[in-house]
Amino acid sequence: MQNKFAAVFAIFAGLSLPALAQAAPAAGPGVLTQVMFFLPLILIFYFLLIRPQQQRAKKHKLMVENVKRGDAVVTSGGLIGKVTKGGDTEVTVELAENVRVRVIKAMVVEVRGKSEPVAAND
Repeated sequence: MQNKFAAVFAIFAGLSLPALAQAAPAAGPGVLTQVMFFLPLILIFYFLLIRPQQQRAKKHKLMVENVKRGDAVVTSGGLIGKVTKGGDTEVTVELAENVRVRVIKAMVVEVRGKSEPVAAND
């Protein structure tokens, strides 16, 4: 029984010797080199994509918070109307005479002041 284990062990040891005798792979670039490569990419993404999007979101949030009664608004669906009633999360917009719809504030794309007329496509 012991001879069988010794024979099996010798076979497996003989098969693994060529793998141990191979040369170690060449060392790749160091960690510092990799960081120096990716740092400019991260900065480019931040200044060209992430930061402008954060600024647009901040301006939109401020605009939506300041919507008040009488403002002309444009919704994300393209509807243009006048705010008749405001709330915390939604506003009532009058699209035409006696046509009122409730719109979620976040769906307001543009706020046109009271003095700005709504453009007509006649």
